[in-house]
This record gives sequence, C-alpha cells and structure tokens, in this order.
Amino acid sequence: MTPPRYPGLDALATTVVLLDASHVVRYMNPAAENLLAVGAKTIVGSTLDRVFSEPELMISALNYARENNCSYTQHELPLMVHGHSRLEVSCTVTPVEITGFEGFLMELTPLHQQLRIAREERLMDQSAQTRELIRNLAHEIKNPLGALRGAAQLLDRELERPELHEYTQVIMKEADRLQSLMDRLLTPHRLPQLQQFNVHEALERVRSLLLAEFPEGITVQRDYDVSLPSFTADREQIIQALLNIARNAAQAMQGRGMITLRTRITRRVTLAKKTYRLGLMIQIIDNGPGVPDDLKDRIFFPLVSGREGGHGVGLTIAQTFITQHHGTIELESRPGNTCFSILLPIDP
Repeated sequence: MTPPRYPGLDALATTVVLLDASHVVRYMNPAAENLLAVGAKTIVGSTLDRVFSEPELMISALNYARENNCSYTQHELPLMVHGHSRLEVSCTVTPVEITGFEGFLMELTPLHQQLRIAREERLMDQSAQTRELIRNLAHEIKNPLGALRGAAQLLDRELERPELHEYTQVIMKEADRLQSLMDRLLTPHRLPQLQQFNVHEALERVRSLLLAEFPEGITVQRDYDVSLPSFTADREQIIQALLNIARNAAQAMQGRGMITLRTRITRRVTLAKKTYRLGLMIQIIDNGPGVPDDLKDRIFFPLVSGREGGHGVGLTIAQTFITQHHGTIELESRPGNTCFSILLPIDP
C-alpha cells in the first residue's frame, strides 16, 4: 500500500502518526520514520497491536481522547516496534478531522530529546552567567596585575645584590602566567569570522598538532565520513575548540593512549530551539581513565579541572566557541571510553 501524503505534516520535525477509528496506522511523517527506524510502507495499513509490542497504554490514551473528545498526553510511554529497540516517549493523542480522514493525530516526543533540550538550555544559561562573571573578574585582575609586574621590574633594576634578583624574577614570571590566563579567559568574546571549509581539514590540523605535542605515546585514529559537505564557520575557532578537547584527552591519559576522531551526518537536529535539516556530528573519543562522576556536570565551567595543575579554561573556551556557532557539546564517560560529541548545524 502506498501511504497517503500530507505535505504540511511531511515538513514537520515533530513525529506525527495518523490513526483511524479502528487504530489502523494511515500515515506517518518522515520524522516518525526516523524515530521508529522503520519505513512508512511497512507500517501503514497495520493495527497498533501488529506494529508495537506493548500497545496497551497507547490504546488507553486513544480511548480516553475519543471518549472525552480532547487531547490526552501519556508521559513516559514505553514504545517498541517489533524487532527494534525500546524507546521512552511522551505521547499526545488528539481527535482530528482532516480532508478525507477522521481519526487521531498522535505526536511522539522521545524523552531523551526533551531532557537534552532542557539540559542544553540550562547549561547555556549557566555558562553565559559564569562567563560574564569570569570576564568581569579577569578585567579587574588585569589592571593591578600590570602594576604589580611594573613595580617588580623597577625593583629588579634597583637591586644591588645579585641573589635578590631571583625573587623579583619569580614575581614577574608569575605575573606573566596570570596575565596569560586572564587573556585566555577574555579571548572567546571575539565574534566568529565566518568562511566555508571542510571539517576534516580542521581535524587533520588537530591531529598533526597532537602528534607533534605527544610524539611518543598518543595514537590518533581517523573515522571520517568523507561524504560530509563543507559548512560555514570560523575555521580557527573550530580548530581551537577541537584541539582543546583533544589535548585535554591526551593530558588526561598522561600522554599515552588512543584518541579517535570521528565525523558523521545527522538529520533533523534541534539546536538552540531551532530545527536544522542537517547537522554535523564530531566525536573525540579516548580510552583514558574517564571523567570523575563529581565533575561531569561541571566539566565545562571555568577553572574546573580534574587534572593536577590544570587551569580548567580549555574546555570552557571550547564550549564558548561551539555555542557561538549554535552548536552543543555533550559528554559521555566511563573508564576506558570518554566521548565528547560536538553537534553543529549545517545551514544549506
């Protein structure tokens, strides 16, 4: 059976399924095909109990919506198409009358997507507030820091005993180190300089820099989707973000281990409350000890580091650059497998 087409529903990023009064699937849009990992031709014309392994809750929602002639939402609904993996979704059922059709419109929203969007919004708010605080603090520190170094220089010139120069040199070197840290905290606020390039050029640059910095113990493995199109971004900011994440992985492994650079295409992604037809997924994976559980929710905050002697600035800058490009970074970590996933929109 050739499924009917509803152009207005086809274009939606929301998962939509139409059912008739007998609970027979009459239509599903492309977003539903992606979510359920099955083609419309396979499902259309089948009843719910022939499509899903556990349809009881869904049928109860349909019956309630029909009896009360209203929309009804069933939260945390387990959903499993025969032969496919189990999903947890939020299911909203609404009685509808569309030209030539009377039945139910069913919207399915995967809970992991809702949680990801909520987490993304929360992290963006927290990150923006923290960056502004750190930026103001850095400005306040820079002025007295310059005066401190200048005074140490003048004092160094006046000292007559050579052994005392060591102390003024310590003051100046530490002032320079703090000045460098302040500059790094302030750097991300430059606006992106957009140009078109291929992400694999950026990853190859990151790979060469990593191998130069850790020539003995780090192995870098490529897993590229060579069909990826070019996209528009600030090339240097993207390189810096990827390098900061990869370098952080290498340092966490103390310069010995494997890092995998992976690229993939994703479809119909929602980033910063906007839906894009195509997205670019970049994953940086290492086989190191993993991120401690108590740091996972704070790993992108400024001055938070799980490494002794670390400044906790590199990942903050990486997140800032990716956020400026309307993208997100997600972390999944366990001992032996830590994966930073960067998702960026490809705007056609």
